[in-house]
Amino acid sequence: MSATTVPSASQIEVPETLLKKRKQNEKAREEKLKAAAEAKKASKARRKIVFKRAEKYVQEYLSKEKEEVRVRRAARAAGDFYVPAQAKVYFVVRIKGISEIAPKPRKILQLLRLLQINNGVFVKVTKATEQMLRLVDPYVTYGEPNLKSVRELVYKRGFGKVDKQRIPLTDNAIIEAALGKFDILSVEDLVHEIYTAGPNFKQASNFLWPFKLSNPTGGWRTRKFKHFIEGGDHGNREGNINKLIRQMN
Repeated sequence: MSATTVPSASQIEVPETLLKKRKQNEKAREEKLKAAAEAKKASKARRKIVFKRAEKYVQEYLSKEKEEVRVRRAARAAGDFYVPAQAKVYFVVRIKGISEIAPKPRKILQLLRLLQINNGVFVKVTKATEQMLRLVDPYVTYGEPNLKSVRELVYKRGFGKVDKQRIPLTDNAIIEAALGKFDILSVEDLVHEIYTAGPNFKQASNFLWPFKLSNPTGGWRTRKFKHFIEGGDHGNREGNINKLIRQMN
């Protein structure tokens, strides 16, 4: 009776298809690891740029604030009045519904993307936008937001428009994917572009989904549909818009 021997692993021939598959898997794994390492390196470099930009913006805001204080003091010392520069950006909030709205104001509200009560948008101040706001004055309230208001709105209520979807701004990568071609890479870049009414303000503002705000704490004034200076709420409230943003945000 002949003895049977079990072949060793080295004696068993591996099918060629299996060898090819192994090589392909190994190659794909190497490529994946290489891509991950490159992505990590690029992300680190990008973070460095974002931090440097944020520091630069802080310095810019501080120097602007100091200059304004200096000019105010100089004017007071000379016995003059200091007149602040004209607003570059308005934050516009819709305060009235759709009932009994004429076609023209209705169309303007659509153009401003103010489709619901308590919706808010940033608008660049131009002659055209001021005329539009005058026509929809009874349906909106607006004013000049400060840096704190812009930052709080974007960080707390900011949503981006990505492929017509409302996406929360949880990562700088979302902003970079949509606005990277305009050199807007992070939330701080977005805030800076909006606050300073930069060259790419239109793209930045259109990327932001209209802000969905709450009713103000304490409610609206008793005579809501009178002008702000008459004890109501609609119309231009200039710097007082910041107080309203705190109440609604």
